[in-house]
Amino acid sequence: MKKHFMLTLLLVLALSGLAQAKTLKLAMDADPVSLDPHMQLSGGMLQYSHMVFDPLVRWTKETTIEGRLADKWERLDDKTVRFHLKKGVKFHSGNELTADDVVWTVNRLKESVDFKGIFEQFNSPLKVDKYTVDIVTKVPYPLLVSTATYIFPMDSKFYSGKDDKGMDKAAINKTGYSFANDNLSGTGKYMVSERQQGVKVVFEAFPGYWDKQSPGNVDKIILTPIKNDATRVAALLSGDVDFIMPVPPQDMDRIEKSDSVKLVTMSGTRIITLQLNQNRVEAFKNPKVRQAIVYAINNAGIAEKLMKGRATVGAQNSPKGYAGHNPDLTPRYDLKKAKQLMKEAGYENGFEVSMVAPNNRYVNDEKIAEAAASMLGKIGIKVNLKTMPKAQYWDQFDLQVADIQMIGWHSDTEDTGNFFEFLLMCPNKETGYGQYNSGNYCNQEVDSLALKVQAETDEVKRTAMLQKMEKIAYDEAAFVPLHWQDLSWAGKNNLGIEAIVNVMNFPYFGDLVIK
Repeated sequence: MKKHFMLTLLLVLALSGLAQAKTLKLAMDADPVSLDPHMQLSGGMLQYSHMVFDPLVRWTKETTIEGRLADKWERLDDKTVRFHLKKGVKFHSGNELTADDVVWTVNRLKESVDFKGIFEQFNSPLKVDKYTVDIVTKVPYPLLVSTATYIFPMDSKFYSGKDDKGMDKAAINKTGYSFANDNLSGTGKYMVSERQQGVKVVFEAFPGYWDKQSPGNVDKIILTPIKNDATRVAALLSGDVDFIMPVPPQDMDRIEKSDSVKLVTMSGTRIITLQLNQNRVEAFKNPKVRQAIVYAINNAGIAEKLMKGRATVGAQNSPKGYAGHNPDLTPRYDLKKAKQLMKEAGYENGFEVSMVAPNNRYVNDEKIAEAAASMLGKIGIKVNLKTMPKAQYWDQFDLQVADIQMIGWHSDTEDTGNFFEFLLMCPNKETGYGQYNSGNYCNQEVDSLALKVQAETDEVKRTAMLQKMEKIAYDEAAFVPLHWQDLSWAGKNNLGIEAIVNVMNFPYFGDLVIK
């Protein structure tokens, strides 16, 4: 009887576990382009990292910092923060997380083409003991803990040595094969069990996941990339998927009226911009031409009509609330002024340029690009526009294939300096600064200020420098600001969406509760 009772109990427990297991059918505008978290610095890859890895610390909905793989941390001096790691955390491979993995990961980040700009001021971390590591910067750095949100420790044992092709497992390759592009061992709640690029990615819960306090009950996520906005919304309303992101502005009212699904929105901090390549187009070296382009594009109209009011028109990188937000900088659409500037610059008859933009990365990106191209036509600039999926776009962006290129940027340090480090500092392959500056804008005063603010701990002085940087970029029309897009998510009524979304736009799916 006792044996029979035990078998029955085990069966009941097993069935109970199966009953609690939940599957989320998720539709996004694109899927991860790689399994290597350091291959590309983008919102999509950071979202992926939060699912299959874990950071040392992460942002909360209230934009405070909370510990993840770090139990606690303390600033030892103006260049050093000591992180104490959780004990007993396992990678998907079964290897234990230690300080060695943090040291290895930060050193790898310093080698990544995309991430080295963030970690340029970082020295190699110092291992204190098995579960303690000191992260040290070359100069006083007020954003060290914020930057630690980028540190998703990798399994150094798993990624070290040679693969079956005789290649270094630690290699980072943006365009071809690498071990890390195709293989994964993280500390996150989910492992990737199936992946067909552009078709489907299946995430399954890792049985040895360390976070037993998480309320999340999703054991399986089936991610289907659906580029087309209307198709993605239709999939939600028909019940084919449970959760979509982003939600196109033109369908938000429709979703809000539905009884079966709910819409969640939040004011965003991602600035959508156009960059004007001064190395490809002689006219773009002239500040008056760049200013003319800014004056010619009705970004307020784009925000109101194309974005249906679900965006905030911009005139600078920094949204309201950021230290560098300069209240004196306002949008400046003025077609008459634009034409006058073109005449003063000697380009009254205009010229012809090429332009590329993604068609599934930002909300309404293709329509925005088309509108901007049409508006430039009014000042004699003929634009040959080509749009493409995100998976293809970033390689083309890096190659600077066009005269005008679209890029959106959200500062994951929630600080103005990050915009300038990546988008407006003089491009430098060695340091990584200006990594996404396809306009090749270069101003030594801006660079000098950008470096100074990294080490300035006086908040008043630092704010003044950040606002000055925004003013210089505004006056010189260093780029074309469009708007900060609102964040939007939608899902079935039984999903606890509000609890997992945040201004960084990385829903923490590991904490999602399906009722």
